[in-house]
Amino acid sequence: MAFLNIKGRSVAYRLLGAEANPLVVLAHPLGMSQAVWDDVLPALLPRYRVLTWDLPGHGASQAWGEAAIAPSDLAAEALALADHAGAERFHFAGTSIGGVVGQQLIAEHAERLLSATLTNTGAVIGTAELWSTRAGRIREEGLAAMAEEIVPRWFAPACFEAEPALKAGWCTQMGRGDDDSYARLCEMLGSHAFTGKLSGKPVKVQLLGGSEDLATPPATLEALAAELDDAPLEILEGVGHVPSVEVPGLFAEKLLAVMAVDLGDVGNQGVDYATGLETRKQVLGEAHVARSTENATSLDAPFQQMITRLAWGELWSNEDLTRRERSMITTGILAALGREELTLHLKTAKRIGLSEAELRQVLMHVAIYGGVPAANHAFALAKELGWGEAAR
Repeated sequence: MAFLNIKGRSVAYRLLGAEANPLVVLAHPLGMSQAVWDDVLPALLPRYRVLTWDLPGHGASQAWGEAAIAPSDLAAEALALADHAGAERFHFAGTSIGGVVGQQLIAEHAERLLSATLTNTGAVIGTAELWSTRAGRIREEGLAAMAEEIVPRWFAPACFEAEPALKAGWCTQMGRGDDDSYARLCEMLGSHAFTGKLSGKPVKVQLLGGSEDLATPPATLEALAAELDDAPLEILEGVGHVPSVEVPGLFAEKLLAVMAVDLGDVGNQGVDYATGLETRKQVLGEAHVARSTENATSLDAPFQQMITRLAWGELWSNEDLTRRERSMITTGILAALGREELTLHLKTAKRIGLSEAELRQVLMHVAIYGGVPAANHAFALAKELGWGEAAR
């Protein structure tokens, strides 16, 4: 876990995975913590860089303070963290109040989003009276005292039966939170709605709900879908309010499907330039792509466009292989052929997260199947670029 100072507050976050993978930002429900994503991470990390964080006064994040909280404040935290990760655009997934953060991003920062998966949330959640009452009780009784009442609403009964320790675990976690920050977030939910603010936004959106969700029942998700121009909605049977905890495998499967690049009919139509450019920036870094674009002339500009569509659109954007696997293949081929671009892809291999052992095996394969001189040159070049440590 790491910490970032955002507007004078310490915010706890995790940034996991290779720099060259597309970023997905995950926002947790009210009263919980970024730990709700733990069982989803193994499915995401081979293909995505993952950023999770704790909301104000939750987990290890500092309490909010005296001012009221607005959805724009929470969205600003998400954007600050994405900026810290170096991501111009990113995928977003949020549950409950995390989905409210996603709605704020859709409404005001759609240009930053590659996709938005909103689960167990609504344009309007509950009533102002409900949240005002909840806030008052939290300030009077405390989170630890109220956890026994609130936590059971998060999960389907079958989930508690299958995991008897789940209730006690999340009651403990909720009880450790900051009472006033939680109360202010309740007041935010009671005083802000996204009715009439989400239509016509150019963002790929998927909604997920649970058939057993008491906090945001399917009807709440249906109303949100209408606000989002009839965005696709799927209700998960037998699931309550927190699918990433209750059915992490299924949730990861749904999220991966949303985030996958739709290449369309590649054989007949190819892949559009924008898709290739997005992938090229993620893998090589925006600075490199900007230099290549700036240095292009009338002679080679069409060539730059072609390789962006073909190499980065049709190949690197295809998800049959991970970017890690593509990096090893590309590095091996360039090393065997002694191509100039080997330098670039040895640098890229670091961004993608190849280990020293993996690179060594790639180049040893080059030695056997492509020739020792080619491998020797590649090893020397890799060492010049900072690969390896002095042998003892």
